[in-house]
Amino acid sequence: MTDNRKRTIPTKRNAVLSGKAYLRATYVTKNLLVTFLIISSFVGCNSENKSTASTQKTSIKKPPAANDEFFQSIGEDIGLDFMHSIGADHMENIIESVGGGAAFLDYDQDGYMDIYVCSGTWVKGFSKSEKPKSTATNHLYRNNQDGTYEDVTQKAKVGGPWYSMGVTVGDYDNDGFPDIYVSNNGPNTLYRNNGNGTFSNETEKASVGGGKYCSVGAVWMDYDNDGFLDLYVGNYLNFDPDYKYYYAPDGFPGPLAYDSQPDILYHNKGNGTFEDVTQAMGITDIDGRAMGVGAADYDDDGFVDIYVANDHTVNYLWHNEGGKGFTDRGTMSGTGFSQSGEATVSMSVDFADYNGDGLLDIFISDDNYCSLYENLGKGVFNDQSYYSGISVASGQFVGWSSSFFDYDNDGDADIFKTNGELKHLYGQEDQLFENTEKGRFKDVSVERSGYFKEEHVGRGACLGDYDNDGDIDIYIVNLDSIGVFLRNNKGNQNNWLTLKLVGKTSNRDGIGARIKLTSGGKVQTTQKKSTTGYLSQNDPRLHFGLLNNDLVESIEIKWPSGKNQVLEQIKANQILTIVEP
Repeated sequence: MTDNRKRTIPTKRNAVLSGKAYLRATYVTKNLLVTFLIISSFVGCNSENKSTASTQKTSIKKPPAANDEFFQSIGEDIGLDFMHSIGADHMENIIESVGGGAAFLDYDQDGYMDIYVCSGTWVKGFSKSEKPKSTATNHLYRNNQDGTYEDVTQKAKVGGPWYSMGVTVGDYDNDGFPDIYVSNNGPNTLYRNNGNGTFSNETEKASVGGGKYCSVGAVWMDYDNDGFLDLYVGNYLNFDPDYKYYYAPDGFPGPLAYDSQPDILYHNKGNGTFEDVTQAMGITDIDGRAMGVGAADYDDDGFVDIYVANDHTVNYLWHNEGGKGFTDRGTMSGTGFSQSGEATVSMSVDFADYNGDGLLDIFISDDNYCSLYENLGKGVFNDQSYYSGISVASGQFVGWSSSFFDYDNDGDADIFKTNGELKHLYGQEDQLFENTEKGRFKDVSVERSGYFKEEHVGRGACLGDYDNDGDIDIYIVNLDSIGVFLRNNKGNQNNWLTLKLVGKTSNRDGIGARIKLTSGGKVQTTQKKSTTGYLSQNDPRLHFGLLNNDLVESIEIKWPSGKNQVLEQIKANQILTIVEP
């Protein structure tokens, strides 16, 4: 496929819809050369935000012209210079091998995706090397709206110092600005977005620090549909830096050498504080060592469920019993173990309807064959990883972050997966699986980019449309190394539609909303999520590939509040803001 279009950095385009009425702010043709009048209406944006959005610094960096590859590595060219650190000269323990994550978020609500990235750091008594001259921290990069980024970590006050693992983003106080929760080895951190480009550490006030646990995955969701986001935090293990096997294993002791730590469920009280309701809601985590955590309503009963990918032990599928409690259905649903009946080194979880039957399926990346759980309905799943073609292609890799996304805008869910060795800083190639329909996937990695021939120690990854051009780009965190940003050069040769949801009765982010989109007679079903993949979070906007269809016949939205909304006859190739009626 030849990219013969002129590549431009488009301007912001949005429309606000409520009920069956909508304002189309702009319509962008497939070659991205025509832009109409912009009408931008963000609910909750204040004057400080407008000032921040309008004051742009002249960027020294400049994005390179598109090459002939589908995905082009351009991170350092556009100002993304983040270097992950394990905090030591050599990787010597299991905690150092676990981080870190990244998230796409629009922290200043200017319509462009910013990036938050997590790093480890040197810790006294934990790190075995001498303290470095400069301390590694987490970073926040602001999107300059011209295809480049600037580091605003110090200005925003979100650097640390923490030994951070992952990040999940959600507007927990419903003020219109996304807040950041960072899971750490040690007390976690809740950054409240002040709406003026800065954040405040509200961890102690909100009571969500979690003590001295080693937290890895975490996810925002509204489990009781009261309009406020709750928080599930997956905790890992009680690491002892002085513990050693009598006979030393390869690298260092594995997860089963240490006692597990219990997960925590926090309920949002609606006043800026949370309460620990773990036991009250029936969450009994006896031996789980949580890695990735995700939430989606897999049985479409109106209440969001929680999946926990555990390291070397059975995975949990916490079924939400009407917002009044949870029951673990991992084993009985067929999602607790792999197809071979093993409790694998499970890393990440994501949900999507990959086969178009209207039911949300689950993909789990692990240290060998992975699991693709097809939702059969009635609470039962079947592992299709071998039949789908994923297992054979994945067997030689250790998979970490994995996400469903439509990279070529053909209307179905493909999969991106990062890979990297467990106990050594040995690189592996990442993978791109194309959905060929009929339940099968094809590894098209090296066909789409020379990047997929490179070896990296991949961990977290976030996916999103950073330049608002209608296709999905990828940012990858590599352990103790520089991150990689892959720009999608060709996905928008097919049509697309992107939706930004704004809850009114429901939580402001619309997390938990279920969407059914019909275009060209094809139906796509998805759900608004927070955490996606491993320790990371994708673009909060919902992206749909439409192939060559230039019209969407209908969009049906079931909000967490129970309200239903239908939008009809919507033009393709635009970003729409949809407000809950």
